[in-house]
Amino acid sequence: MQAKEHGKRYIMLLEDDEDLAEGIELSLRSDDVELVSCRSIAQAEEQMKKRTFDLLILDINLPDGSGLAFCRSVRASSRVPIAMLTVKDMEMDIVRGLECGADDYITKPFSLMVLRARVRALLRRGGEEKAAGYRDERFRFSFDTMEFYKDGSAVELSKTEQRILYLLVSNPGRILTRDRLMEWVWPEGTEYVEDNALSVGIRRLRDKLEDVPSKPDFIKTVYGKGYLWEKF
Repeated sequence: MQAKEHGKRYIMLLEDDEDLAEGIELSLRSDDVELVSCRSIAQAEEQMKKRTFDLLILDINLPDGSGLAFCRSVRASSRVPIAMLTVKDMEMDIVRGLECGADDYITKPFSLMVLRARVRALLRRGGEEKAAGYRDERFRFSFDTMEFYKDGSAVELSKTEQRILYLLVSNPGRILTRDRLMEWVWPEGTEYVEDNALSVGIRRLRDKLEDVPSKPDFIKTVYGKGYLWEKF
């Protein structure tokens, strides 16, 4: 497997429409981004053996199979951020993509400005996912296997709760603003998210993890600033 050049981000684009692929390539290429374009799943599988990618952008309908199946196979062994390219109004494709482990979806046709923004958000998210777990005297969280324990007892967390918790425990003692948390949990755009969605997610996490949710010891509110994970 080839070593990554320091500071460079590698993106795989799996898209068999040559005109669309060329447009995406021109839009995303820069000094710090290397884009590897594949036209088939077979080519993509070969590239995955050669190097580590920071982001995969996958079309669904490909000449030698389904991008959904490829997404599922990648997700079985990797946490690399994945965005699916879907056709406008194909809501079922979006649902199936997310169920297969995709992190986001980009609906065709799309503006290249929107594409760049979504890609930046996913690269930022992937760069922050340094650790797959968290452990202390009371908690054990495995974000790879989605297993969460408090005092040895399993706790069920929704995807939203998992994402909030991940960013908090990855930055113990550090204040995270509401805007930062919102951007992390809903990278596709917070304009589509209800104003109280983050507050609801925080409240539900406290209900599941705190001994006295109304007087939290771990998920602290820093009034006027945001939230932090208090590590003892």
